[in-house]
Amino acid sequence: MTERDQERGDGRDPIDEEAAWAEIVAGYGEEPADPPGLWPRAEDVEPVRRVEAAEGLNDALNDGPGVLNEGPPGERPAGDGGPRDWVAEEEDEGHFEPPEPPPLPPTDLTTKLSWLAVLGGPLLLVFTVLFQQQMTWWVVTLGVGGFLGGFASLVSRMRDGDDDWQDPGNGAVV
Repeated sequence: MTERDQERGDGRDPIDEEAAWAEIVAGYGEEPADPPGLWPRAEDVEPVRRVEAAEGLNDALNDGPGVLNEGPPGERPAGDGGPRDWVAEEEDEGHFEPPEPPPLPPTDLTTKLSWLAVLGGPLLLVFTVLFQQQMTWWVVTLGVGGFLGGFASLVSRMRDGDDDWQDPGNGAVV
C-alpha cells in the first residue's frame, strides 16, 4: 500500500499476517467446525453392519440362526419368506395391436397429376442419364418443368386448415 492509500483509509483495520499464519499453523490437524445448515457430525449414526442385518433376516426367515434355506431345493423356507423369495407368476397380457387406421381422404385428379409431375419429372431425368440416352431439350423441359409445375400446383392448393385462425401472439385460449 502506498502512503496515499493509507491516508485515505479503507475503513478496515490492517491485517496482522504473522498472527493469522500462527493461528493457521496452530490449528493444523484439527477438524474444522461444521458449516451452518449441515447435520452435525457428532450426531451421525453409525452404519449398520451388513452381517448383523443378514443374520437378523435369516433368523426371521428360518426361525433359526444362520441358515437361509434349510429344506430341500424348491421348498419355501419356514416363515413368510422375504422379498427375494417371491416369484412372480407370468401373466399373459397379450401384446398391443393398434386399431385399424382410418382410410385416406379421397383425392381429385389434379392432385394426383401434380404428384405424378413432382415425382416423375426428376425420375425422367435420372433414367435418361442411367440409360445413357441423349438429353434433348424436350426431355429437360418435361423433367424440370414437370417438377416445378407440379410443385407449384400442390403448394397453391394447400389448405389453410382452420378458417378462423388467429394470430399466435394472442396467448392461450381457454
